[in-house]
This record gives sequence, C-alpha cells and structure tokens, in this order.
Amino acid sequence: MYYMTIAFGNANSVDHGYGNQAAQAVKEARQHIAELINASAKEIIFTSGATESINLAIQGHISQQNTPATIIVSPVEHKAVLDTCKALAKKGLAEIIWLKVNQQDQIDLEHLEKVCFGGASLLCVMAANNEVGTIYPVQKIGAIAQKYHIPFLCDASQAVGKISINFQDWGITYLAISEHKLYAPKGVGALVVKKGHYLEPLIYGGGHEQGLRSGTLNVSGIAGLWEGCRLRQLEMEADETAMPTAGCAYALLRDQLQNSLQAQIPNLLLNGDLNNCLSGNLHISIPDIPNSAIIARVRHQLAISTGAACSSGIVAPSHVLQAMNLAENIIEGALRIGIGKFTTKEEIEKASSAIASAVKAILSLK
Repeated sequence: MYYMTIAFGNANSVDHGYGNQAAQAVKEARQHIAELINASAKEIIFTSGATESINLAIQGHISQQNTPATIIVSPVEHKAVLDTCKALAKKGLAEIIWLKVNQQDQIDLEHLEKVCFGGASLLCVMAANNEVGTIYPVQKIGAIAQKYHIPFLCDASQAVGKISINFQDWGITYLAISEHKLYAPKGVGALVVKKGHYLEPLIYGGGHEQGLRSGTLNVSGIAGLWEGCRLRQLEMEADETAMPTAGCAYALLRDQLQNSLQAQIPNLLLNGDLNNCLSGNLHISIPDIPNSAIIARVRHQLAISTGAACSSGIVAPSHVLQAMNLAENIIEGALRIGIGKFTTKEEIEKASSAIASAVKAILSLK
C-alpha cells in the first residue's frame, strides 16, 4: 500500500527522489526473490505473471533456434506451457516430443533421458503440478538436461514459497514465478534467466529489464512480491511440514480433511503422487458422481474447483488427469481442493461436512 499511494514513483525515472525510492524497492525485491530460490538478483526479470514469464522463455528462446526447433514437454504442464508450445508447432516453428507420466502423475525419468539423448532445443517440466499437487524431481531432471546440454524451463508457480528451489545448482535455465501463489498480490511475476542465456523479447519499447521486458514496472506489486518472498522464507518450513510443533500446518489440515472425507465417502479416491505432493493440495475423485453436481451444491460454502483456474469457465475434462490415463468416471468425479496458511481446523470440518452432504444428496436422487 505504501508503494501504491505514498512512494508512487516510476522505478525507471531516476532523475528525482520519487523514482530513486521506487527503484530501491525493485532492487530489494530482486534480492529477496534471489535469496528464496538461490539465484542472483541480476538474473530476475519482472513480468505480469507466470503466464507471461513462460511465454517469454519459450518464444524468446525458440525464436533464436533453427526451425523447426525440438521441445520436450511434460503433458501435465500448465496451459501456459502447452498452448505456447502447440502454437509454435502449428506455425511450423517447433516439433513437440511428449514425456510420459503414469497414473500417479510421476514422470518416467528413463524415457526423459532417452529423448534427451536425441537432443532438443528446450525441455519444459514444472516443479509441482497445479492440479494434483505432485512434486517432480527437479534436481534429477535438471541433471539430465545438463548432461545433454538442453536448456531447461521450469514452471515453479506452484512451488516457490512452498518447497525448496535451488536455481543455481539444479540445472535450471529459466524459472517462472507467480506472485499470488505465495500470498502476494495478483498481476506480477518473474522470470529467472540463467546468466549467459539470451532471450528475444516479446515486448519492445524502452529496453527495461535488461532489454527483455519493456514497460513501466508495477512497483507496488513488486513490493508485494518482495514482502511475500521475505515472509515465505521465514514461515515456509513450519507451514509446509507435518510436524506436531508446526500447529495448523498445511499437511496436518490436509490429512484431517482427507481422513474425514474417506470416512464418510467409502469409494473416494486420491489422485497424484501421495508421497511427493504439495502440503496444501488435496485432489480427490468420487467415481460416478459428476464433479459439477457437487460444485453446484457447495459453491456458496466452499471455493473448490474441478480443474485449473487457467481453464475456468471451460467445460472440458482435465488434461492432467487424461495424461495420467485415469478412467473417465474418475476424471468426471475429480475435485481440486486447496488448503492455505489461513485455513482453520473449523473450516476443514465445515468443508468435509459440506462435501459429504452434497454426495449423499446426489446419491439419494439415483
């Protein structure tokens, strides 16, 4: 709020004190982000969000390659990755090699190494899945990419501020960050670009952000990202681990909700890699009960969804669950539930009761 109302300077107007103050805020933000992910502050480029960051990384990288370039892509990536790669392929600028995932949404690392052996222009694998919450072995994936000298784009929107990310040492070339995923304001993000790598910009006009992203910076949003990263650095370990001393840590609340729902809905299924999952994510399926019917009954009590926010308003099966090769009745009965820092035990109990009641109401109609 201070940088939105009081220190309302343009970070690129450094001929006066207002601009200098704004520029200092941007500098501080770069440093806090860098510390959170073990990167250099000079490697951080501010954008409007992870979708822009991903587009800049993929399009900016591929535009410099001999066409058609080869992109290795996980089929469970965010639509920002998938749609960008498909658009390039449609224009004849890229060929896509799809990776394999199993029914637990685990990436087949042997297949990954096999396709990397053949060479590629870019590898795209996210750090954690935005639907089922699976955490991928980024360090191992980065090591394979480095072994075959393939630039590696990692969409870390769901991961930064929740799990440890080591940009410097994990073989990552480009890292996309979304601000609102770590409790900062919406509409700001960042792309971390490994030193020595160049991207063709998507936006021209002024040469801001090392010439990669022109335009006046959203200083208040960037200040929010600065504060969000600072707080996640302090609180991440306690929030994300299921230790008794952690109080209402995400994982404890998630397990409470999971156990309560399983007790009331015997045929409930859990989706994703249960041993490597974001603490605040619970992805369930209730076979043969349409998720839309449940959402219709709980929408005024709970903010849960049938899929990714990027596809809101589009009635279509989840591409993530389809790539996992789950049965149609499991996909149609899937629900994505997010648990956050400010969720309470009482809210978990209400959520469990609301979902279970909706299921019983639907079953009574059959």
